[in-house]
Amino acid sequence: MTPAIDMAKKHKIDFKVHEYQHDTNSESYGLEAAQKLAVPAEQVFKTLVVSLDNHSLVVGVVPVSSMLSMKLIAKAAGAKKAHMAEALAVERSSGYVLGGVSPLGQRKRLVTVIDASAQLFNCIYVSAGKRGLEISLSPNDLQQLLNAKFADICAQG
Repeated sequence: MTPAIDMAKKHKIDFKVHEYQHDTNSESYGLEAAQKLAVPAEQVFKTLVVSLDNHSLVVGVVPVSSMLSMKLIAKAAGAKKAHMAEALAVERSSGYVLGGVSPLGQRKRLVTVIDASAQLFNCIYVSAGKRGLEISLSPNDLQQLLNAKFADICAQG
């Protein structure tokens, strides 16, 4: 069990856990998950932690097929600038290792922004807290559990 799965259970939301054999040579954890679960990449979301100009951390949840826009997530979080947080800061804050960071059950509750494209699906897939483990759930349940907001935060182009 991971903190992400524990959180989903505790709040009695409808979810499923999906396990697959993680390949340590995989270049993209998210695309690997989509491929091994036979799910469109637009429906599998990666969890990225960014640092804002005021040094606070924010979580962005975007499709694995897309890139996070630093400008758009900064705007959504009410900041001027954002950049990817350092790996050590991400692991300390979330309690998860890179490649297995879940938006659910993080050690520190951070402001979370979910890309608006998640609302196009009945269920989306996010990391369940370790490599090779995904959880599928309704984007609205994810939004409510995290008190997150939906916004367009993917880079265009």
